[in-house]
Amino acid sequence: MMLMNSRFTRGLVIAAVLLLAIGTAVAAPAPPVAKVVPKVDTLFGVTMTDNYHWLREKTNPEVIDYLKAENAYTDSMTASTKALQEKLYNEMVGRIKETDMSLPVKRDDYYYYSRDEKGKQYKIYCRKKGTLDAAEEIMFDVNAMAEGKSFMSVAGMTVSPNQALVAYAVDTAGNEIYTIQVKNLTTGAVLADAIPNATNNLQWANDNATLFYTTLDVALRSYRLWRHKLGIDPAKDVLMYEEPDQKFELGIDKSKSKAYLFMILGSTVTSEVRYLDANTPDGEFAIFTPRRQDIEYSVEHYGDRFFVLTNDNAKNFKLMETPVTATAKENWKEIIPTSDTVKLDGMEVFK
Repeated sequence: MMLMNSRFTRGLVIAAVLLLAIGTAVAAPAPPVAKVVPKVDTLFGVTMTDNYHWLREKTNPEVIDYLKAENAYTDSMTASTKALQEKLYNEMVGRIKETDMSLPVKRDDYYYYSRDEKGKQYKIYCRKKGTLDAAEEIMFDVNAMAEGKSFMSVAGMTVSPNQALVAYAVDTAGNEIYTIQVKNLTTGAVLADAIPNATNNLQWANDNATLFYTTLDVALRSYRLWRHKLGIDPAKDVLMYEEPDQKFELGIDKSKSKAYLFMILGSTVTSEVRYLDANTPDGEFAIFTPRRQDIEYSVEHYGDRFFVLTNDNAKNFKLMETPVTATAKENWKEIIPTSDTVKLDGMEVFK
């Protein structure tokens, strides 16, 4: 069951009660009316007018005053239903398991999991070494991190191969523009490496000292891949690749075998993968096979082979394999053919 936080739950209650109140209100006060300030833009020969663009100005005192007026109107319209709101809220919360724990996931010597505690807004991320009966190590208590802040998001948590460091991305504004940081899991110290204006998509190389991460363009499209060495000023980070085609977004991933880093370039109907030996982070990413319009493919690794899931001449996709030393399309060998009745949505590689 998906957990709903208390703020979200109370919002549902207020929305439901507001509808009820509007339906029964007598001599209701007039609602606030946002002023009209036309903003005209011409894009691709089409002229569009937005009368309420000014409401995007989050620091504009007039915007704040208008939002306060909207909230006051809501309070006025629902004043007679306060008891019902509280009753509904308590009933919803009473059906939620507020203190809960995720399923532990074992990575090498550690079990990783998250916890929710009753009355707390954010998750607590933890691990235990060797056995689930071991002492708990708290990696992040997001509730503590959120103290004094109006918003807190911790995402993209990636533990280094030696399990000693964790890289993560923090957003305190709610705009999904993150600052990447690194924490020493032995001492609890946060390293000086702070990478601003990034996404929450990041991966470690196998040297425990190199991070790969992505950044955004003005349209908030992930389009650049960078390499960062711990202890080096992020201003000196190496740009590995920039995607010029605005239809494509860029991401970084790692094979389940931990042997390869994958740069994934994708649009709605076309994809391209580039790969790098995770043991040689100073190298260059090689193209797995060049992109072709309307052809999608994804890659996984095991042993001396790459596995490829693709829709190339296969509407419902097919599974291929190829040697790690020969990734060009002409070397691919079919493992599971395409089917008219069964669609292959993904693959998972096991021993």
